[in-house]
Amino acid sequence: MSELFEQLKPHLERAYAFQTALRAISWDNSTLAPREAIENTSKAIGILSGEEYKAQVNDEVKGLLKELEAPGEQEKLNDSERALVRKMGKGLRKLEKIPAEEYQAYSELLAKSYPVWEQAKNNNDYASFAPVLQEVISSQKRFRRYQQEEGQTLYDVALDEYEEGFTVEILDDFFGKLRTALVPLIKQIREKQELVQDGFLNQNYPIEKQKELCRFLAEYIGFDFNRGVMAESEHPFTTNFHNHDVRITNHFHEDRLDFACFSVIHEGGHALYEQGIDDGITMTPIGEGTSMGMHESQSRFYENNLGRSRAFWMPIYHKVQELFPEQLGGVGLEEFYRAINKSAPSLIRTEADELTYPFHVMIRYEIEKMIFQGEVSVEELPAVWNRKYQEYLGVSPDSDTNGILQDMHWSGGSFGYFPSYALGSAIAAQICHHIKQVMPLEEYLEAKNLAAVREYLKEHIHKYGGARNTQELLLAMTGEAFNPDYYIAYLTEKYTELYQL
Repeated sequence: MSELFEQLKPHLERAYAFQTALRAISWDNSTLAPREAIENTSKAIGILSGEEYKAQVNDEVKGLLKELEAPGEQEKLNDSERALVRKMGKGLRKLEKIPAEEYQAYSELLAKSYPVWEQAKNNNDYASFAPVLQEVISSQKRFRRYQQEEGQTLYDVALDEYEEGFTVEILDDFFGKLRTALVPLIKQIREKQELVQDGFLNQNYPIEKQKELCRFLAEYIGFDFNRGVMAESEHPFTTNFHNHDVRITNHFHEDRLDFACFSVIHEGGHALYEQGIDDGITMTPIGEGTSMGMHESQSRFYENNLGRSRAFWMPIYHKVQELFPEQLGGVGLEEFYRAINKSAPSLIRTEADELTYPFHVMIRYEIEKMIFQGEVSVEELPAVWNRKYQEYLGVSPDSDTNGILQDMHWSGGSFGYFPSYALGSAIAAQICHHIKQVMPLEEYLEAKNLAAVREYLKEHIHKYGGARNTQELLLAMTGEAFNPDYYIAYLTEKYTELYQL
């Protein structure tokens, strides 16, 4: 046992307390808080953020971490404690490069930015959001300059915040492979659109019935409502306070049954990750998912690799038909399966099919690179966005609401986050390939045995939280590092069969 580590614990608990308060306010702002509350609430957010900063960046914590990072002290720590010290040390060194007063002011800015974005989206009014977005971008670029190390691009610094070790060089290669392999497939499918019909998904589906179905789906995949809740928000998301308080949101459209269904499965995948974290590390700096890419792999695995498979729906499709007899009573399982997997270029990332989805992410990735390289102004962003949609997907947004305003991420300063969505989909395919080697996955799904899958993921990924990074988890679980070839093979095989290519 390390006495120094024991001395560090009160500092961890203090920082965690402020982080919890900030997450609670953020959750409230996105779900129930009145619109006019944010101006005053943002002041409290700023003060709490300042206190959180001081709880992490102070001479006592720096001194303790320096001693704990020494080889002699490292030997006294267990694996989780060593991982915690490593992560906390890295985080402190990055955070202390940002002046405390700038960090607090930025936290207040982000608190105000989200409701401005939400109103701009609802009113199709990018001009009202642009000045706030400019402030967020300016702050982000300034902070990343503070943290930039020799050999790093400015955008590499932003990427490292969400996916340790993944750089522009690696991502350019990744997206290049996807572009080469998938563009020809998308073109082939465009010529066979009539083979898959999905009009029945766009009928009137009463929202109360949708909520009943989504509650069922969340419980079905294993979301524990004794340790979590579900609410509504403009943009579905997951947040966690610890492994016994994990919260998800959803959004409903009367004419889009599939949107809510797959949103709840997606967010449920995120939540299962957080609920599966080991009790010994929850409420610490490593007590949450290790990266955005690995986190997204869990949500995409449940949403797509499981949730869009025949085997997943085979034992429960009758439940969907019972809830919506007029809309789906005459629709067979095979027809439903084909409809939920239809591929067609679209405008909205969260509603995109699996095959075209990575191109939505690629567009955002390329725009973020342009922003950090100073190649585009905030005023030019909508036009660049629309041009890239036309170039990659052959569709042009009919409004900024369906274009550049569709995502909440930039209002929250999450630059460098979007690539994790595509990485997560690729990691999910790699994990799925591995799981099929160690268990009869389809048989388990047909038998409603999702517990076996959930426990396997918990044992090999979830319980570790942030103690291991993405590459370490993949190596230990599958025997190899990140390999996008599984993703390309998965999509090619699935859509070749679906469209009889």
